[in-house]
Amino acid sequence: MTGPDAGLSNGPMPKPLLSVLKGALPAVPPMWLMRQAGRYLPEYRALRAEKGGFLELVYDSAAAAEVTLQPLRRFGFDGAILFSDILIVPYAMGQDLWFEAGEGPRLAPILAETDLSTLKPDFSRYEAVYETVRQVKAALDPQVTFLGFAGSPWTIATYMVAGQGSKDQGAARRMAYRQPDKFGAIIDAIIDATVVYLCGQIEAGVEAVQLFDSWAGSLAPLEFERWVIRPNRRIVEKLKAIHPDIPVIGFPKGAGAKLADYAVGTGVDAVGVDETVDPHWANRVLPQGLPVQGNLDPLALIAGGRAVEEAVDNIRAAFAGRPHIFNLGHGILPDTPIDHVEALLSYVRAAGD
Repeated sequence: MTGPDAGLSNGPMPKPLLSVLKGALPAVPPMWLMRQAGRYLPEYRALRAEKGGFLELVYDSAAAAEVTLQPLRRFGFDGAILFSDILIVPYAMGQDLWFEAGEGPRLAPILAETDLSTLKPDFSRYEAVYETVRQVKAALDPQVTFLGFAGSPWTIATYMVAGQGSKDQGAARRMAYRQPDKFGAIIDAIIDATVVYLCGQIEAGVEAVQLFDSWAGSLAPLEFERWVIRPNRRIVEKLKAIHPDIPVIGFPKGAGAKLADYAVGTGVDAVGVDETVDPHWANRVLPQGLPVQGNLDPLALIAGGRAVEEAVDNIRAAFAGRPHIFNLGHGILPDTPIDHVEALLSYVRAAGD
C-alpha cells in the first residue's frame, strides 16, 4: 500500500481493484473476500457482542465503519466492502425487519399474504448506512477501492414474499408463476428503492457497487430472464444514467450455464463467479475483456495448504488473459482460520514476484 502523498508529482496512483474493474491486467490480481468483515474475526465477534445484535451493529454507523475497516487493518485487502445487510432495502420499503437468534432475518408483513400498497416506505432508514460510508471513506487507505452493495431484485423479493429465507424460494416462485403482475410490481418497487439506495452510497463515497443475487440459481431459464436479467439490467441502466463512471459488479450465484446470458443481458461491468463454475469454461463463454471476480471455494480456504494452492493456480491460469479480481465464490465461513487467509494473500501476491 502507498501513502496519501504517493505519486503527487504525476497525480494519484491508480487503485488496483478499481483499475481492474475498468479493464487493467496487472501481474497480480487485486483481492478482497466476500463477507471479509464478519464472524471469523475475533474483533468482529467482540464488537457484535458489545452491541447486542446484528441490526444494532448495522445501525450504529461508527461501529459499522469499524467492522468495515477491521479486515483492512489485519490483511491489507485491495477492496473494502461496506458492512450492512441486503434487507435494508425492504426495511426502507416499509417492512419490519428483525433477526431471530440462531434462525436469521424476519420481515413483516409478508407479501404472500398482503399487498405492496400496505407498506409505507421510509427512505430515511438508509441514512445510517450512508453515514457509515462517509466514516469509512474518511479513514480508508487511498489505494483501497471502496465497494458498496445491494441485493438484486429477485433475491430481495424472495425474502419480502416469504418473510424469511427458504431452501427453495418456493413462495416467491409460486407467486411469480401464479400472480406475475403482483410479483412484477414488487420487483419494480425493489428496483426503484435499490437505485435510490445505491446512488446514496455512491454520493457518500463508494467507488463501485456489487449486486448480490444469492438465489439466482433457483429459477428456470425463462424465469431467470424475466426476474434476474431484466431487473438487473434496469438497475444498471438507471445507475449509469446518473453515475456513468461507477462500475457495477453482478454476482448471480448459481447461474451456471446462464452466466454468459446474464453478463450480456444485464450490462454489468464485471461478473462474480461462484465456486461451482469451472473458471476455464467461464473464461471461454464470457464476453472478451469483461472483468471477472472469484471464485475460490470457501471450504478450500478452510482446508488450507495444498488444496488452496491448487485451486488458486487453476483460477489464475483460467483468467490469465482477462481482468481478474481474486475472491471467494461466496462468503467467507465463520470457522475459517485467520492464518489460512494470511497464507492465501501471500500465495496470490507472491505469484507476481
